[in-house]
Amino acid sequence: MQDFNERLGFSINKVGLVVLVGDTVRQSTPSTPHHQTTATPSDADTGAGDTTHRARQRNSDTDKNKLDRVKWKLKKIAKHTHDKALRSEAMQELHDSVDVDETEDFLGSKAPNVIGPMDTYANKINPEEALKKGKGKKVDLNDIVRKDRILACHKFISRWAYKTSIPFHALEDDSFKMMLEVIGQFGTGLPPPTRYSLSDPLLKLEVERTKSLLKKNEKEWKEIGCSIMTDAWSDRKRRGIMNLCVNSKMCTVFLSSKECSSEAHTSQHIYDYVESCIKQVGPEHVVQVVTDNATNNMGAAKLLKEKRPTICWTSCATHTINLMLEGIGGLPRFKKILDQAKKLTIFIYAHHKTLAMMRHYTKKREIIRPGVTRFASAFLTLQSLSEKKSN
Repeated sequence: MQDFNERLGFSINKVGLVVLVGDTVRQSTPSTPHHQTTATPSDADTGAGDTTHRARQRNSDTDKNKLDRVKWKLKKIAKHTHDKALRSEAMQELHDSVDVDETEDFLGSKAPNVIGPMDTYANKINPEEALKKGKGKKVDLNDIVRKDRILACHKFISRWAYKTSIPFHALEDDSFKMMLEVIGQFGTGLPPPTRYSLSDPLLKLEVERTKSLLKKNEKEWKEIGCSIMTDAWSDRKRRGIMNLCVNSKMCTVFLSSKECSSEAHTSQHIYDYVESCIKQVGPEHVVQVVTDNATNNMGAAKLLKEKRPTICWTSCATHTINLMLEGIGGLPRFKKILDQAKKLTIFIYAHHKTLAMMRHYTKKREIIRPGVTRFASAFLTLQSLSEKKSN
């Protein structure tokens, strides 16, 4: 145990503090018991006592820094040991579930290939090219021969997806397929990215990549123009958020967003935010600005018309229809029927037996439940009840 401690570069003193081992091991002295009597320093010794106290304080800070370094070193060693144990466990499970050929060892059981400078040019990691080659093949004989091995790999992928609550449709994304291809081309021993690298450097690289992909959209904006769409909403924490999107023939692109919980959503505030987006895209490329019919948005439209008369401010068609249905639903002729539909829906979903009976006779089809702010959902609820009336 002493040899192990010396190799790690730390030791444990009498009072249990871990300190680095240098040329000599300095041990902290236990504190003086309460029943012992200590001498009271005289006034002449006060200066010397302060100097000694500061020296002890510096030594204490040095010990604390050394202790922090040792803790960091121990965590690093423990993480490396844990990762190594995980790889060993995975390889053992793979060997137990798959028959390994004598002439060809399975994943990672043989020593990884040595990578040299020429691999940068000769063996580039290019998943897109490999995926293109795989398209058009109806039957892959290798998959049939290696089906047990593929099943073993899929078990680990599914276990990770179940444990981390990954949606199943994420496995159908092209980026996931490219990730598997990249890992296969890299070979064994690929270290996973750290949380810091995912949250900072890798995120910045992906942002730059996304910006480079938007150059095609920016080129289209210059050729045929674009529309700016803005909306305000609240998240689950009731934080007010405004976002801006740019729509064109190619697609809709998210441009920016900001939290505005502490700011009033006045017409001037909305206009300033939209104006900043127009300057970013280019005033000569913007055809119209699309928002809902709220009063503050209409005020922002007037401010924009005064400064940029060539840009139209268009009301959202969906919000317009929603307001029309709100007015229709407020008429006495329809209000009574809508209230009855809401009460019936609430009653069914509030009782387990009636809900189970409804799902049994409708073959597990649900009723469209009315929303809080979307008035069109009330009419959709009526339509849903009418369709299930025969059941």
